Amino acid sequence: MNKLPWDDLRIILAIARSGSLSGAQRALDVSHATVFRRLGNIEARLGVRLFERSRTGYTATTAGDDVAAAAQRVEAEVLEVERCIAGRDLRLSGTLRVTTTDTLLMGLLSPIFGGFQAAHPDIALEVAVSNLLFNLTKREADLAVRPTQTPPETLVGRKIGAIAQAVYVRSEGAPAESENADFGAFDWVGPDERLAYRPLESWMSAKGLDARCRYRVDTLMGMLAAVRDGVGAAVLPCYLCDGDEALTRVGGPISELATDLWLLTHPDLRRTARIRSFMDWVADEEKNYRSRLLGIA
Repeated sequence: MNKLPWDDLRIILAIARSGSLSGAQRALDVSHATVFRRLGNIEARLGVRLFERSRTGYTATTAGDDVAAAAQRVEAEVLEVERCIAGRDLRLSGTLRVTTTDTLLMGLLSPIFGGFQAAHPDIALEVAVSNLLFNLTKREADLAVRPTQTPPETLVGRKIGAIAQAVYVRSEGAPAESENADFGAFDWVGPDERLAYRPLESWMSAKGLDARCRYRVDTLMGMLAAVRDGVGAAVLPCYLCDGDEALTRVGGPISELATDLWLLTHPDLRRTARIRSFMDWVADEEKNYRSRLLGIA
């Protein structure tokens, strides 16, 4: 009877998900040649073709679909076991992988993270900077620090603050009466569609500013750079911009664009000592930055 060990199932699942050997290679962090050789060995051992090869990639056969579906079920069981074991870890040591956005890291979290690592030298802190919400169920990260109004129902955590946003322009040439300035008089910098910043897009559209927006960027840090260089005005987080002499705030925080700040983890990991300690640390330190988050001068 031919056996399919977990390592073989991982290969099949990775190819099925990505539709290519190169995608599977990246997902598994192995060489292209290894994926090719392993797939050939698996198919030879089973005596069945699992994927149809074409110029556009690899498409699972009926047998391949069946094996990939089984592999997905096994993966879910393996990940659940890993999370349960990790959740029983009572030591303040080991590796902690945290994901957050570039703006939060640069404007708020870097000193907080640095302070935590200094206070807990036996914990290796890994920070993944991304505007995408990593899949915590698959252990792509242990924790997420994210701005969101709707945290995923599959995660647990706590709301640790609120983020205010306002309009900013370059200080050089800023209107003397910035509090009462006409937004329609500015050129604008807006979010590119890849940033998927729907609330800001809706706000700009409602204010009739789309026609004045001829420069779009797919990161908030890119929008900030454009404002500093005098390209136009933009809505940006107050914690990132207040105190920057190169920028001037126009008006107060925009209430409809306020966003909650969340600390999130998987339910199976919330009792892990290093995760509890990290969440408590960040929540406590955030209090020292609350006025900046709320845009209070």
